[in-house]
Amino acid sequence: MFAVVKTGGKQYRVRVGDQIDVERLPYAAGDQVTLNDVLMIEKDDQVLIGKPNVAGAAVVAKVIGEGKGDKVIHFDYRNKHRRRRTHGHRQWLTRLEIMEIQS
Repeated sequence: MFAVVKTGGKQYRVRVGDQIDVERLPYAAGDQVTLNDVLMIEKDDQVLIGKPNVAGAAVVAKVIGEGKGDKVIHFDYRNKHRRRRTHGHRQWLTRLEIMEIQS
């Protein structure tokens, strides 16, 4: 059994017991989060596809902690103008452990 959920503008395929890193959520470590934007559920070879969400479906997850993602480097260069600039960014992430898929 798996589900496809949407959070932070991204979609994730999750199973019970999976750990995923999502965009930062305003919850503390140990809190339970219910993700209601469930786009698809596969259960016993039956596929439920939402329009846009599956009615009555939810994914319950536990917040493990927060951290930063990998560093993304952007180099800006303008030819013939002596302009060179390097930008770096590390996105804050929240790690979730999937506890239950409700359908």
